[in-house]
Amino acid sequence: MDGDVLILSGLWDSGPQHWQSHLEARHPDWRRVAHRDFNNPDRHEWVAELDAAVAACAGAPVLVAHSLGCILAAHWAASGSPLRAAGAFLVAPSDVEASTYPIGSNGFAPVPLARLPFPSLVIASTDDEFVSRERALAFAEAWGSRYVEIGAAGHVNADAGYGDWPEGERLLLEFLGQVRA
Repeated sequence: MDGDVLILSGLWDSGPQHWQSHLEARHPDWRRVAHRDFNNPDRHEWVAELDAAVAACAGAPVLVAHSLGCILAAHWAASGSPLRAAGAFLVAPSDVEASTYPIGSNGFAPVPLARLPFPSLVIASTDDEFVSRERALAFAEAWGSRYVEIGAAGHVNADAGYGDWPEGERLLLEFLGQVRA
């Protein structure tokens, strides 16, 4: 598969059983965006760290984001960076404005609701504790994203049974094929 893929973890990073970690192990040329602090994220710092990771890519990368990583992608797209992404695969975007979000929003609120300047796919669950179905759909509509609802899947993480997630990898590889075509 031509082009870079950047993995954008959410709050507390993605542990070894998370689907992002499984993808990273199977695709060693894909890399996770490093953050100085995954436990106390700061929007300005995370946007700068993502921008540096995109700058290190050979071309426009595809962003593979989970949870707060999805909101990071939207903030980066709105940051004015001259760099571009080829697309964004956005799974379980957290609603940092909701009372259910586990920490203060650390500058991530409000969630940018401008159309993303690249193709995107939002994958959401009907029972995610960090985003309502309606809010996930509103994000997808505002961002101009295709929306895929996968049923009752919690926060689509290892705790919800989404470690090795073959259906997610199939959706991602299909998306990569579309944006790389």
